[in-house]
Amino acid sequence: MLQLFFVEDVNSSQLTGDNAHHAERVLRLTVGEEILISDGLGNWAQCAIASVSKKEIGLSILRKDFEAADSNKISVLQALPKSDRAKETVELLTAAGVSTIYPWQSARSIGKDSDKWEIAAIEASKQSRRFHIPKVSTKLDTPSVIKLLNEFDQILICHESAKAKISDVVVSSRNTLIVIGPEGGLTEAELEIFENSGGKVIKLGRPILRSAHAGIAAVSAVSALMRVW
Repeated sequence: MLQLFFVEDVNSSQLTGDNAHHAERVLRLTVGEEILISDGLGNWAQCAIASVSKKEIGLSILRKDFEAADSNKISVLQALPKSDRAKETVELLTAAGVSTIYPWQSARSIGKDSDKWEIAAIEASKQSRRFHIPKVSTKLDTPSVIKLLNEFDQILICHESAKAKISDVVVSSRNTLIVIGPEGGLTEAELEIFENSGGKVIKLGRPILRSAHAGIAAVSAVSALMRVW
């Protein structure tokens, strides 16, 4: 499996800085080995390593291409989890293929900040070989979330009180938002806000998932039902 590095320009003939250090010191890549580079916007290239030094990795581009983003975009509004689970949450959502991650300071959120979420999304994109790095918004409060809801034509609210199964509710949509509450659950007021904006309350099955894990389960199910997968 080829290692992926993110660069500003896929026409670049070298890796420098942290990329070069990681390739030479950590991965110990040598001349002749092949890697992938991408700008995180869909453009990518497969390259062979032409030279190796402590500060620079010379590259020979073998082929270039562009991977279009999915036309059916799936985003997640994620209530801030415990700080020790935040990185895992972002990694799972990124690997699942989300378009945008919206950190949300809900009423019962345990976590307080999302400063490192963008870095986690970049690293997870490398690991999962994504050529499109998901966008990570600034932390949102509930009034900001209310304004955001108008941008989506399908809002799915994961909640244990739901009567409808996810497979009975999901329709093909160009712009879907999945709402994941905190460990303590959504408040009645929050649930009402989402439902008043046209949101549909869904159940992910009988077992109750942790907030950090519910997102990847929901994204996976929605992706399959909308034939994104």
